[in-house]
Amino acid sequence: MGSLLAAVLALPLTVMAAEPAAATAAAASPAAPAIAPAVSSGVAGQLTQLVFGLLLVLGLIFFLAWLLRRVQNAGPAGKGQVIELIGSRALGPRDRLMLVQVGNEQILLGLSPGTITALHVLKEPVDVPATSEKATPEFAQHLLKILGKDQKDKK
Repeated sequence: MGSLLAAVLALPLTVMAAEPAAATAAAASPAAPAIAPAVSSGVAGQLTQLVFGLLLVLGLIFFLAWLLRRVQNAGPAGKGQVIELIGSRALGPRDRLMLVQVGNEQILLGLSPGTITALHVLKEPVDVPATSEKATPEFAQHLLKILGKDQKDKK
C-alpha cells in the first residue's frame, strides 16, 4: 500500500522531469514556426494532465474511504464491544434517558445538550428479552416497518 502511494505521489515529479527535455528538444529544432503550435499543445497537455491528476487523487480518496469502511465492518458484530446500548427514551425534544451496559453493570444515563450525567447504577441488571428490537429511534423503527425491512436485514 505504501509503494502504491509513493508511486502516485511521484507521478507528477516524473512528468515535470520529462517536460524540460521535451522543451529543449523543441527549442533545438531550427524551424521557428513549429514553436507556436508546440506551446499551445503544451498548455492543453498540462491542463489535461492536471484534470486527470485531480480525478486520480479524488478517486484514490474515495477508494480509501470505502476500503476503511469495509475494514472497520469486517470483524464479527459485537466482538470487542464493551459498551452496549440497552434502551433509550426521549424525555423532551433534546433530553433523553439511556440505559447502557458496561461489562456486567447497567448504568442509567441522562443526556441533555452538552452534558451526560450518570443517574443510577443498577444493582441488578434489567433482563432484556432476546426477541426485543435494538434501541433505535421510534421514527427509524416505524420507517423500517413501512418499508417492510426487518432489523435483522440491517446487519
